[in-house]
Amino acid sequence: MEKGKEHMDESILVCVYYGPNGERLIQRGCKIAKMLNCPLYILTVDPKPLDDLDAEKSGYIERWKELADKHNSNTFIIRDNEKKPISKVIAEVAREKNITQIILGQTAQSRWEQIAKGSIINSLLREIPFVDLHIISVARYLKNPEGHFEKGIRAYLIKEHENYRLIFNHTKSVEFEGIFFKECGTDFNNGIFKFMKDKETLQVEVHEDIVKELTNVEIDTTLDSNDDYL
Repeated sequence: MEKGKEHMDESILVCVYYGPNGERLIQRGCKIAKMLNCPLYILTVDPKPLDDLDAEKSGYIERWKELADKHNSNTFIIRDNEKKPISKVIAEVAREKNITQIILGQTAQSRWEQIAKGSIINSLLREIPFVDLHIISVARYLKNPEGHFEKGIRAYLIKEHENYRLIFNHTKSVEFEGIFFKECGTDFNNGIFKFMKDKETLQVEVHEDIVKELTNVEIDTTLDSNDDYL
């Protein structure tokens, strides 16, 4: 059920996918909607039925619903068990809700995938050419009230035996590109590497340049309404 809000010429759709960056996108959409005093919709799309989602993905959805309620979003839209291309689904919702601005996160497509299949952005520009698109990159800051991490810098992971090694120059061996947040007060490259894998934003632990597991670590990246990281 949609919440009442004064409708003006603008209407915003935030498209989120699993990972910490989703909250950042919602916060960005909320700020823009508040400035414009316009409706805000939040959309997530999954090819699986809701009942088949694991606990982690269900947790993200619950958190997004909480944010939607907190910021008086008009509607939180879940398109589960969806087999159509994501660009088609976004375009359908945009037409249905008379959307004028869409906020998207950085896609996980490689350059070769974009060439072979066409990027989501290009597809949307063809589907809904008169809608403004805002592309938000992976945050270069962690919510870091105690000053544990330095500002993020671009870095890469390469495969090394059973582990991954952190490097700072792009080579042909690069497996993942992302942002490295170094712990303060250490001469070693210890910290958090934030990147995208299988269309999901992950944060993994780095110890002396080595990542042993590509397992998301629980670092609080929730953004408050007063945060300036957007």
